[in-house]
Amino acid sequence: MTFTKEDEALVKESWNDMKTNAAELGLMFFSKILEIAPAAKEMFSFLRDSNVPLDQNPKLKLHAVVVFKLTCQSAVQLREKGEVKVKEIALRYLGSVHVKNRVVDAHFEIIKQALLQTIEEAVPDKWNLAMAAAWEEAYNCLADVIKAEMKSGREAACASAQQHSIPHGLDKMEGL
Repeated sequence: MTFTKEDEALVKESWNDMKTNAAELGLMFFSKILEIAPAAKEMFSFLRDSNVPLDQNPKLKLHAVVVFKLTCQSAVQLREKGEVKVKEIALRYLGSVHVKNRVVDAHFEIIKQALLQTIEEAVPDKWNLAMAAAWEEAYNCLADVIKAEMKSGREAACASAQQHSIPHGLDKMEGL
């Protein structure tokens, strides 16, 4: 599927309606992730050992709004830039954090499901199949960029581990 001009208009229109309420919607988004996959709580250091209710957890609130805004803003600029644009340093960070937390493709599907549910609840009068498809395509593009960075990070880590696991000279069997 291609992100069309019509998709862009649907995403921008809904984001314009949501962005003033991004903090609350970000928290709703993360609440939905944890409803769908309660075990995901273990992937977040600020939730792992916390007994603070989600809606009162300041670290979750901050994280939720940042992730929700990043996701939505990436979707909004997708057609204009022709691809998902995330600053390289931020993208490397996203990739490394997702690798460290052992994020797999199935996790991205859970996040997509939670995102679509959140947007549907945020703009119920505008929500329809076309808007759902537009947001899904935009999210898939962002997820693909993060997955590619994760793969790149894993490959670099493996190469580094291989390089450092063989004592110098033994890889060529020198001196034997």
